Amino acid sequence: MLENERYGEAMEVLRFLLQCSGQNERNYEEWRALLEWLEAAFPEEAVPREDHADTEENDDPDEAEMTRQMVNDKVAQDAGYADKLLASVMNGPLTEQTILALEQLAYLDRPEIDAALADWLSETPLHPLLQFRVLQTLRRRGMEGSIALKRGQEAVEIEIDSVPLDPSEFPPAITKILDRVADQTEVHEPTLFYFAQELWSQFIMAIYGTLDYESMLDEDESTLDIWAAALHDIVSESLKGFRNEDEIRPLYGITDTMRFRYEGAYRSLKQFVAAGGEE
Repeated sequence: MLENERYGEAMEVLRFLLQCSGQNERNYEEWRALLEWLEAAFPEEAVPREDHADTEENDDPDEAEMTRQMVNDKVAQDAGYADKLLASVMNGPLTEQTILALEQLAYLDRPEIDAALADWLSETPLHPLLQFRVLQTLRRRGMEGSIALKRGQEAVEIEIDSVPLDPSEFPPAITKILDRVADQTEVHEPTLFYFAQELWSQFIMAIYGTLDYESMLDEDESTLDIWAAALHDIVSESLKGFRNEDEIRPLYGITDTMRFRYEGAYRSLKQFVAAGGEE
């Protein structure tokens, strides 16, 4: 988060960790010191996300219209502003600024932006999270039809108007998998569940439209159990430094006959984490 200048989110994670019990006192001292430094260095980011949301809602409920007006004002002042936004998205690294540029592109009334982004998606190998953000931008712009692209090693075709714009728009199976992890960890391992939520959100965006994603949607109970156990396993390993699958698998009813599929789900998550899944 710090590398990507996501200071507000980093502060939220540190506040959460400081509320958790059972850690070494030295950890709390380090987290507290880092939080105090961040709050002093970036005071504009120090307000918790919920407070930001309340302020924005009370000030003006139509944030989208404000963004549209702001973008149009910038275009009026600079005829090349749209091209600059496109260039910053297509030529720069995946950062918070890239996401902000995509959000602004969603409000520009220029049809050529659709073609530019669609061609870029189809022809250029991109980070899967950036691919998903571009797909969201195309949906917000009202683009219709489907687009063919490669997600990892898979060739997929995605209907633009079906791309989720927020977590609530994903199919119920996606939430049910995380709910299973919550049932096993939310009370006794809240830190693990917090990071499971973060990882699952990123992973689902990264695999949207792939065979792994489609495998979850039939809501077969064994499939949901397998993905939940694999998520629990990979987050536990990341936090504790060792794998504890023999204790985790029974929690989700993973039998020997399900072991092969379970290891496949675990490998998919492991590859995502190893590749640097966070934006």
